[in-house]
Amino acid sequence: MFTHLHTHTEFSLLDGACRIKQLVSSAKSLGMQSLAITDHGNMYGAVDFYKACKAEGIKPIIGCEVYVAPRTRFDRDKVLDKEYNHLILLCKNEEGYKNLIKMVSKAYTEGFYFKPRIDHDLLEKYHGGLVCLSACLAGEIAQFLLQKDYDRAKSTALWYADLFGEGNYYLELQNHGLPEQIQVNEGLKRINRETGIPLVATNDVHYIEKQDAKIQQVLICINTNKTIGDDTGLEFHANEFYLKSEQQMREIFADTPEAIDNTQIISDMCNFDFEFGHTKLPYYQTPNNMDHFEYFKMLCQKGMKKRYGENPPKEYYDRLDYELETVEKMGYTDYYLIVADFVSFAKSKGIPVGPGRGSGAGSIAAYCMEITDLDPMKYNLLFERFLNPERVSMPDFDIDFCYVRRSEVIDYVTKKYGADHVAQIVTFGTLATKAAIRDVGRAMGMPYAAVDAVAKLVPNDFHITIEQAVNKSKELSNLMKENEQINELIETAKKVEGMPRNTSTHAAGVVITHDPVSSYVPLAANDGVPVTQYIMTSLEELGLLKMDFLGLRTLTVIDDASKMAGIDINKINIDDEKVYSLFAGGLTEGVFQFESSGMKRMLMNLKPTRLEDLIAATSLYRPGPANQIDTFVENSHNPSKVKYLTPALKPILENTYGCVVYQEQVMQIFRELAGYSYGRADIVRRAMSKKKLDVMEKERTAFISGCEKNGIDKSVANTIFDQMSDFAKYAFNKSHAACYALVAYRTAYLKCYYPAEFMASLMTSVLDQSNKVARYTAECKRLGIRLAPPDINSSMQGFTANEKVINYGLLGIKNVGREFVDDIVRERENGDFTDLGDFCTRMSEKHFNRRAVESLIRCGAMDRFDKNRRQMLQALPSMLSNIELYRQRTQYGQFDFFALDGDNSALTFDYPNIDEFPKAELLKMEKEMTGLYLSGHPMDKYEEICRKIGFANIGELLESANDEMSVYKDKSFVRTCGIVTGVTLKQTRNGSSMAFVNVEDLYGSIEVIVFSKTLEKYNEYLYDGSIITVSGNLSLEEEKDAKILAAGIDSAPTSADIESGKFTENYRKTAKSEPHKKKKSALYLRFQNENDKNIPLAKRVTDIFDGNIPLYYYYTDDKRYVLQPRECFVEVNMTEIKELKRILGDENVVFVH
Repeated sequence: MFTHLHTHTEFSLLDGACRIKQLVSSAKSLGMQSLAITDHGNMYGAVDFYKACKAEGIKPIIGCEVYVAPRTRFDRDKVLDKEYNHLILLCKNEEGYKNLIKMVSKAYTEGFYFKPRIDHDLLEKYHGGLVCLSACLAGEIAQFLLQKDYDRAKSTALWYADLFGEGNYYLELQNHGLPEQIQVNEGLKRINRETGIPLVATNDVHYIEKQDAKIQQVLICINTNKTIGDDTGLEFHANEFYLKSEQQMREIFADTPEAIDNTQIISDMCNFDFEFGHTKLPYYQTPNNMDHFEYFKMLCQKGMKKRYGENPPKEYYDRLDYELETVEKMGYTDYYLIVADFVSFAKSKGIPVGPGRGSGAGSIAAYCMEITDLDPMKYNLLFERFLNPERVSMPDFDIDFCYVRRSEVIDYVTKKYGADHVAQIVTFGTLATKAAIRDVGRAMGMPYAAVDAVAKLVPNDFHITIEQAVNKSKELSNLMKENEQINELIETAKKVEGMPRNTSTHAAGVVITHDPVSSYVPLAANDGVPVTQYIMTSLEELGLLKMDFLGLRTLTVIDDASKMAGIDINKINIDDEKVYSLFAGGLTEGVFQFESSGMKRMLMNLKPTRLEDLIAATSLYRPGPANQIDTFVENSHNPSKVKYLTPALKPILENTYGCVVYQEQVMQIFRELAGYSYGRADIVRRAMSKKKLDVMEKERTAFISGCEKNGIDKSVANTIFDQMSDFAKYAFNKSHAACYALVAYRTAYLKCYYPAEFMASLMTSVLDQSNKVARYTAECKRLGIRLAPPDINSSMQGFTANEKVINYGLLGIKNVGREFVDDIVRERENGDFTDLGDFCTRMSEKHFNRRAVESLIRCGAMDRFDKNRRQMLQALPSMLSNIELYRQRTQYGQFDFFALDGDNSALTFDYPNIDEFPKAELLKMEKEMTGLYLSGHPMDKYEEICRKIGFANIGELLESANDEMSVYKDKSFVRTCGIVTGVTLKQTRNGSSMAFVNVEDLYGSIEVIVFSKTLEKYNEYLYDGSIITVSGNLSLEEEKDAKILAAGIDSAPTSADIESGKFTENYRKTAKSEPHKKKKSALYLRFQNENDKNIPLAKRVTDIFDGNIPLYYYYTDDKRYVLQPRECFVEVNMTEIKELKRILGDENVVFVH
């Protein structure tokens, strides 16, 4: 039998086109009984590959094609060490695996230079249990042979053979039709004849089918930012690097059949297996070596009395006993102790910790140990949703910490268990749907605009694939049929979609191990930080303890605001009517999880009066269950409308007004109606959520049978099962929702009773997000809180509250660094600064720089002094020169402390006698230095007019990019008003100009794109400081801020516009019909109605001819002209007109010019 021993998967990161499951399946179909994985320099895909092989009944061989440094792994000379060699290493057994992961880890942590490199020193230390192949043309032996240095090639081969031992080192033959390989193979055969070192034949597999050679080429172009045909330096110069059959390999190496046979010998030697499901927790040291379970039990029982008093209800003790028994039986005692330990550390150091997150909040043991702070009994949270005794899997406590001090907790864990026992976890960036289309288009050399237009045809559905997009978008599928290049683009993008393209570090995941991490899994390094090469789920399968140390900004906000207000947030009343009135009024700007405009509308309809309502609201406000919102709200106000299919559902669904909202409710229905255990109910719930039809149908029979035993009619049971099946994938984890609802309530409580302190803390947390600060500044104004400019004698790093005034934080000022701010705050302990001279004199020897002082003056931080900003800015240069001269003379003893220039006068400074800057200039300086207009916003006087007219505020438009339930969608026609804060002109390919305009209102700033024709028409409005009304189409793209594609620009609205109705009701229709009446240059196409079957056909033509001429559709059914979005404008030519007339008829195509 032949085995492929040199195989690259998608985890060679844009240098391998083999998807693991397809690769293994193809090997199986070729009759192969074993297969190796040898990705470049890493083992990212090893676990997935192993599982895929086992699933197909193929023996997996775990290996790696490592990079070998020319000298040592520590050498990094840009000339001597820029090249590296390849080497194949395969695991024979567990010793080999441990040695391989040790070398691969050190290649990243010690040897990284262009690539992760090992060296001969590491090979000498860690060669045991490994089979070594000499690799491809980039191998050491091959390189010496290409350099015609046979003696060195032979001596190096003998060194490897001696190191790895007889039968463990092979000379690797490859033949992809390259002339260099013929030369190398002859040399390898000669070494074999002279030394007896055996040969082995491999095919350097980078893709599965021969026709996939192009996919490999595309991936390399994406990786190198080149286009197909460019010299990337990584060309294969053949299309033979695919998964060949044994027959093909035997034909290629007919002269050396033993090289084929040796692959079976190597396969027989390689017998490493991963161990799944065996928990490997780090060792936890109990006080006085007390039995671990007894210590765990003692902590829980003490916590029970602390939480519930001296005489808790019996069912609470019963629940705790059940949890203790389950935790001990499943072997997770130390897991609870470890988590409780670092949570206790955080709380003891005053580091804010969240009340809980995820399903862990359903454990009463966790509540008693103060891991969580939400009572699971009060809110009917289920332990089995967290730890299921009938499904062996690692429990998962996700803990939220203050985002500023999260690192202190990780440092504590690192110190406690050892730096080599703790590592962060890798995650992969993938070629997502639209990104895959854009990347492939770039590799194919297609114009960006054309590719972008295709990508935008992909519906904005959550996790939609290209295949699903083609099926869903008729426009996209028709375009593929009509345009061969577009078809090739989409088909190629399908092949690379979802493949990993780069690594990054998981935002919160940390693994803690009993022995050093690198003895269990290989490590990589991201930005110098050690990370595991296996993803989070793989680590859990291998039994390693994975923790999520999440940084939650809101916890920091709550902590800062509580300290300013002087309250203990853990002791507030959670049934405060005034707080719920705030929710019911939709006044939740800044309130955790409840500040989107859509959520506000829902709250105003729901009128929540208890925490249970907030828990449900945060669970329902998602795209899937959104259609339940209306029913939920209606039933909450009209209890008589709540209907239960059986009375047995009432105790389960009563809190949610008859609606199934939570995963826990699905589990309770199975238990109470059909007699399931909670453990089995959770397994079925999971099957439902993943639509495992075979499991569901089997369980349907069991469920109906159980219901009938409890007196429930079969048809009712069937209906209930169907309803649960439909909703299971949308049902939310109540434990998680409850914890976050509590966090939300706390923020609302602070906003309700301590608004200035809350808003100051909130704005400090988003200092680096100018649009957020703008929104919260507007909210401060609504609350009657004044945002004052920074003050040199009272402002701190962040925003600070003083009754109804918030002072801007010094750290938010441009050019002012943290160290300088710390110096200012410390120096104020010696007394307030009296004037600019006093400030500069006292601060000059600290972290002082002139630009920072100028910024402090410009933003108004020194307005308390008796000089105006212009005087201080002009006096500053000479003032600093005099201070420096004074310092130098004092230093060298040239005059006494109170003398200057030989006289006895004190050090004084002169200011020019000039007037202050105009008000507009002062506002501009504040904006430049802080990102805000602090003394008054130019848009203040337009706020009420814009509200009455119904203009969109920019904050809501920006929010729509991340809110799938926003009323504003991609291409929505919008109108807004704001001040122009920047205009950038750019020349297009045809020589015309377009503009990128920043427009700001009280709630944020958005980019408006003005194409050439629109710019030509409305150029007079576009200058800094101009107040304009913009109408156009909203543009929403993945991972980008929202933009507006301008169709029209007007002056600021006035009160008269409200009365005249200029911007109301039919403004959109009017705006779009008006240009036709004026017969401006445009292309007009006539259709019967909006559903005319010819529209997609015409659009395929017009999309090809991108330009600046407006395109109008005329619908004969309602005699209406509709201007198409700006990206649909055309460049008119005879070819285009001829084709359109062929499709639509001569009388239906008119070009006015």
